[in-house]
Amino acid sequence: MKKILVIEDEPEMRRNITALLRYYDYEPIAAENGRKGLELARREKPDLILCDVMLPELDGHGVLQAMQTDSTLAQTPFIFLTARGEKEDIRSGMNLGADDYLTKPVANADLVRAIEARLRRSEQQMRREFRPDFSSTVPLQKLGLTPRATETLLWLAQGKTNADIATILGITESTVKKYVQEIFEKLGIETRGAATVRALELLNAPVPSTTS
Repeated sequence: MKKILVIEDEPEMRRNITALLRYYDYEPIAAENGRKGLELARREKPDLILCDVMLPELDGHGVLQAMQTDSTLAQTPFIFLTARGEKEDIRSGMNLGADDYLTKPVANADLVRAIEARLRRSEQQMRREFRPDFSSTVPLQKLGLTPRATETLLWLAQGKTNADIATILGITESTVKKYVQEIFEKLGIETRGAATVRALELLNAPVPSTTS
C-alpha cells in the first residue's frame, strides 16, 4: 500500500483528501503545518507528498526546498495543491522542482489521476535503476539544440504538457510547439516519448551501488 503524506492546514480539506485516499487504497498520513509535514516526511518516508503552499510555520515552498537538500527525500514525488492558481504561482512551484501543481478546487478524479501518474513514473525510474537529475540543462546542451529548445526538452522529459511548459517558461503554447518540433527534427525522432528517452539518458544520475 502506497503511503501518501498530506500537508494541509484546512481541517475539512485535510479530512476529505485523506478519506479519498483511503477509498483508493492508499495509506494517508496528515500534517496541519509545514514544519510537522517535514518531520513526518523524514520519519515516514512517504511514496508521494501532497502539499498546500500557504501553510503556517513553514510554507509549501520551504517544505519542498528542505526536502531537496535531504538525499532520502529528494526523489519523492511532490504535488502542490493550492488555491493560488495564477501563472506566476504555478511557474514558481514548478521551477522549485514540484512534479505537479493542482489548483483548488480540484476534482477527485483529477487528483487521483495526478497521483497515479506520478507514482507510476517514480516506479518506472526505480525499475530502470537510475534517477535523472533535472536541476540543470547542462547535460542536454550536447544535443546541439537552441537554449530555449533545451529548456523545453528538460521540462518535456519531466512529463509536462505544452501548456505546462508555456507557463513555466513564460512563453506561448504555440512557441513551445515550435521548440518541440525543433527537438524532433534535430534528434531525428517523431514522438515525445522518444525525446524523453534521449533526455533521460543524458540526465541520468546513477544510483550508487550498495554492494562492497
